[in-house]
Amino acid sequence: MSDELVIAGRAFKSRLIVGTGKYRSFPEMARAHAASGADMVTVAVRRVNLTDKTKESLLDFIDREKIFILPNTAACFNADEAIRTARLGREVGLSNWVKLEVIGDQQTLFPDTEQLIEATKVLVKEGFVVLPYTTDDLIVARKLIDAGAAAVMPLAAPIGSGLGIQNSTNLRILRERITEVPLIVDAGVGTASDAALAMELGANGILMNTAIAEAQDAVLMAEAMRHATIAGRQAFLAGRMPKRLYATASSPFTGVVR
Repeated sequence: MSDELVIAGRAFKSRLIVGTGKYRSFPEMARAHAASGADMVTVAVRRVNLTDKTKESLLDFIDREKIFILPNTAACFNADEAIRTARLGREVGLSNWVKLEVIGDQQTLFPDTEQLIEATKVLVKEGFVVLPYTTDDLIVARKLIDAGAAAVMPLAAPIGSGLGIQNSTNLRILRERITEVPLIVDAGVGTASDAALAMELGANGILMNTAIAEAQDAVLMAEAMRHATIAGRQAFLAGRMPKRLYATASSPFTGVVR
């Protein structure tokens, strides 16, 4: 059965999206990407060599025939910076898609949601497919959708923290109330069980970087995340049994010969 992730009319076979930062080497990154099964990876426009072809670039280690590049506006702290960065990514041929990040605090890396909504409105009008990194706030999510966002990407925990999902209730609310665009959990995942839980809660997809790149064996962790994402999705689709206070016997007592 086909169970593709569809964003803005484009279908992806994998519901796991991975990043390109913090790896010990570009070859390790490429191996991890392959092990993850991801067919979309995010690249920080402001941290990649886009012009000097004589120097090695992480883009040289991404098979663009198999993997879709999602530029991101990491390290932008206001709407104007993010808009300029998105335009740069499109001008150099990366994509007219953008993972939109507008950071409001350097220590937590929480998004500035006011600036994020403003940037979303501008970029959507300019023809971008905008995937905003945001908080797990339903009201903000609705405003981003009204602004034209093609997906909503709430954080599970602070970027790079590895703390896992900190507010499952909010993610459940988002899942129930947002049906018109995909819900993609972004930031804070630490290990495979975190990924499985995010998908079990009903996320359409999950994006991660540090959890894989900083693992002792990045390639093996990438493979684990691949399986966890699939397992969590299948569990969500299957529908878990209800939780009960008391035991229920797997084999009924009625009809037992005593």
